[in-house]
Amino acid sequence: MASSQLMADYRRWLTFQRQEQLSREHQGIEQRIEQARASATQVVQGYRSMAEKAATEGACYRTLFLRSHDNEDALVCEGWLFIRRMLSESNQTRVRATLLETFTLEDGIMQPGDKPARKVTLEIYDRLQMEKGMRTNPRVDCIDASEGYHFLTLLDAVRGDLRQHLK
Repeated sequence: MASSQLMADYRRWLTFQRQEQLSREHQGIEQRIEQARASATQVVQGYRSMAEKAATEGACYRTLFLRSHDNEDALVCEGWLFIRRMLSESNQTRVRATLLETFTLEDGIMQPGDKPARKVTLEIYDRLQMEKGMRTNPRVDCIDASEGYHFLTLLDAVRGDLRQHLK
């Protein structure tokens, strides 16, 4: 086997390893949120805090999200989210943000700015789960693109050096 083919196979294997790692991380965070019985109101407070830090310090937060594909499989993707503003009307909260993707299975690991930043609108709501005894779980889904949903944004993973890639 040629060394270039061997290296290509190795990089591909690393990409699949990263995909599996992110899938386990997403599932673990989802379980912790469920066990904590968090509400959409608590998630909104977290996003408000992120918006304040974004405005004052240019903070971007690491986010994991699911993306559907043609065959309806959903794979975890990774990126950095810059919260531009929050919109609240009655019981509905929307978040205007800019997303810098840093991992997809198709593209592998990317550096911020390798792909153009994408403006997204996220909606925060409580999802009713009938199979779990009428419990609710907070959800954050992208409403202006059908491919990105169930965003899990981490308050403890923050960067302030990505502003140049947000335009």
